[in-house]
Amino acid sequence: MNMVFAVLLDALLGEPRRWHPLVGWGKLAYLIERTLNLAVAPFFSRCLGVLAWLLMVVPLVLLSYFAVNLPLYGHFITVLVLYFSIGLNSLAAHARPIAAALMQGDLASARILLARVVSRDTHNLNATDIARASVETVLENGNDAVFAALFWFAIAGAPGALAYRLANTLDAMWGYKTAQFYYFGWAAARLDDGLNYLPARLTALSYALLGNTKLALTCWRTQASWHDSPNAGVVMSAGAGALNLQLGGAAMYHGVVEQRPQLGIGRNATATDIDRALRLVRRTALLWVSIYLIIEVWRA
Repeated sequence: MNMVFAVLLDALLGEPRRWHPLVGWGKLAYLIERTLNLAVAPFFSRCLGVLAWLLMVVPLVLLSYFAVNLPLYGHFITVLVLYFSIGLNSLAAHARPIAAALMQGDLASARILLARVVSRDTHNLNATDIARASVETVLENGNDAVFAALFWFAIAGAPGALAYRLANTLDAMWGYKTAQFYYFGWAAARLDDGLNYLPARLTALSYALLGNTKLALTCWRTQASWHDSPNAGVVMSAGAGALNLQLGGAAMYHGVVEQRPQLGIGRNATATDIDRALRLVRRTALLWVSIYLIIEVWRA
């Protein structure tokens, strides 16, 4: 029942607006990176990146392991750890205002809101570009912010969910192919890819089952490998097919235009498709929690 309580807590409260544990942890990660990301040979830079990753992840995961086994407070701590590790409510809280701004024709506000949740440049995007980017981030973050954490919770309890959340956050901070992070962030990027491998494929399968199944599976099979990420391509191609949409295309990152592969088959995304993507993610969350409950009851 711990997963159910954590998901309900997220639905009721969303992410804490103040004193979120990951905020302070992120500041520490920034300091660690500034200290260990040195101008050294690539091999040693990668070694320092591994050391930094271990310093940021292992102590907290070990602490959580002992905390969730405390006789009186273990279950409460377990729920809290999973609650802090998922972001289903937050995903909707960020995406819905973008859709509302688009429906009102307020492109300026929509660009500003989108810039808070994506790393691409948004200042020149039109309505179709904004809707497409929003749907992409909802589908991808359905896995990254929700389902992968639920998967690792089911496999390894609260320490598993926490390990995934910390690893995924470090990838978001360090996993860039820029001069600053190309070698230092190598471990963070590769470890996140590994931890997401199975969850991404289960997420893609869930999207397919809950949408246009045939088209989603076809897009997954034929298009996923076009994406440079081994996991994002799987999730977004299946999600786009499930929604009968075409995603991808040109996007600007740090002033450089990148031609992303076309994923999915169908029409271009509109503002209303942002909520369709959110509904797909919510249905997937309900499916996963239901399956977890059935397994728990069966095991009991």
